[in-house]
Amino acid sequence: MRRKILYIIGALIFAGGLISGVIITAQLKLSDLNGANTKEQLFVKNEGGEYESPFVKVAEHVMPAVVNISTERIVKLKGEPFPFQFEGPFDEFFKKFFEEPFKKAPREYHSRSLGSGFIFKRDGDKYYILTNYHVIKDADKIVIKLSDKTEIRGKKVKIVGKDKSTDIAVLMIKTDKDLPVLKLGDSDKIKVGDWAIAVGNPFGLDRTVTVGVISAKGRSGIFLPEGPIYENFIQTDAAINPGNSGGPLVNLKGEVIGINTAITSPSGGFVGIGFAIPVNTAKYVSEQLLEKGRVVRGYLGVYPQELTADLAKAYGLEKPEGVLIRQVKEGSPADKAGLKEGDVIIKFNGKPVKDLESFRLMVAKTPPGTVVDVVVIREDGVEKTIRVKLGEYPEEQTAAKGGKEEEEKSYAEEGKASWAGMKVMDLKSEEAKIYYKGKEKEGVVIYEIEMGSPAEDAGLKKGDVIEKIGGIEIKGIKDFKKAARKFKDSEKPVLLKIIRDGFPYYLAIEPK
Repeated sequence: MRRKILYIIGALIFAGGLISGVIITAQLKLSDLNGANTKEQLFVKNEGGEYESPFVKVAEHVMPAVVNISTERIVKLKGEPFPFQFEGPFDEFFKKFFEEPFKKAPREYHSRSLGSGFIFKRDGDKYYILTNYHVIKDADKIVIKLSDKTEIRGKKVKIVGKDKSTDIAVLMIKTDKDLPVLKLGDSDKIKVGDWAIAVGNPFGLDRTVTVGVISAKGRSGIFLPEGPIYENFIQTDAAINPGNSGGPLVNLKGEVIGINTAITSPSGGFVGIGFAIPVNTAKYVSEQLLEKGRVVRGYLGVYPQELTADLAKAYGLEKPEGVLIRQVKEGSPADKAGLKEGDVIIKFNGKPVKDLESFRLMVAKTPPGTVVDVVVIREDGVEKTIRVKLGEYPEEQTAAKGGKEEEEKSYAEEGKASWAGMKVMDLKSEEAKIYYKGKEKEGVVIYEIEMGSPAEDAGLKKGDVIEKIGGIEIKGIKDFKKAARKFKDSEKPVLLKIIRDGFPYYLAIEPK
């Protein structure tokens, strides 16, 4: 009887497992009703009728269009070869044995680097190559090596244009050879989880193919030694290493979706996090470089900062979408149109502003002279639409000044106060110079922050100068105390304008 029961239990377990397997298989689409199996979906047939990885076809298509770029830069040493002066009875002896050998030492050396690129355009015997700006930066000599080992150098290699702001450069080579050209895809259509194939020359190893997926889109704020101003990276786990820079990131169709640019790694080698410039950015930049030799960008003239959740609440917004203007450059299109510090831009030229990087790209890609509508939320919560005629972005980015210089006023009140976990002193006091050495003449400086306090949670730091609290101008301790009394029981975040390291910023603090 017991054995019979065991048989029944075993049969039920088997049947349950079989049913579960069928359901899971159907959900994962590992087979279909016509009996198609996994092999037919994960592999493709080659000309011989055998199954092979789909990456084989992609590699065969892409690799011949990838080039190896080697550069050489001559670095000249400055200064005297031996900076010491010899005086006294033994001066000739010292000069002979110490100074003369240094004078004969070479006064320059050759710095070499390797990178990648790919052919994306042809015009007769001229081929155009996309790569990174940092690959050919300051190069005195450039050598292009093709897939058949042919080297092109000298006058047959030309820099068409380069753009440091996006880390993109276009080269042109002349050759009678019939070379393949890669098709540029659409990086706006890629999805997280899509296959991604990187091709390049890591550590000088020609045309190495690595495979992964799109790990994320729209990455910004990445610290890179050669970091571009405009960051909107594709993140991938396809292996990218030194030497891959400038090579293509492609999809399963062999279309370029990005330019491999950098990695984030504590060791300097691949750890699964690589970044590529979206090909749509490369299209926009390369078109201008081919046409004008430089990139012409729209210019608004504001210094924006990211909108945090607390700042959004302070402005009465449901989501932290948009950018906050922390400073308006004097005489800029924004200044002339009436945009102000403290405005939150929520729409630009009819499109919603999601975050800082997308906003910067929206402005940059809008041609100079274009009249756009900018929708803002003012500090008092009022929505306003302002028409602005964009200018042309200056070629050399200038650093923001730490606010407007003001004439020194006779405001002699000194003292200290505390609120929300921060202790402040009047900026005019002698002691304040220990904590802040900037140009600001009025305000209060934070000299102590209590751990775990609302001030620390808001991101305030020792040395910050507070210029405004919830619309109240803070010219000294008296104003600070007035604001502290008004907002001590505030149920919503209070907006603060501060000066940190000479730059204005906005923060939101929750007093309770």
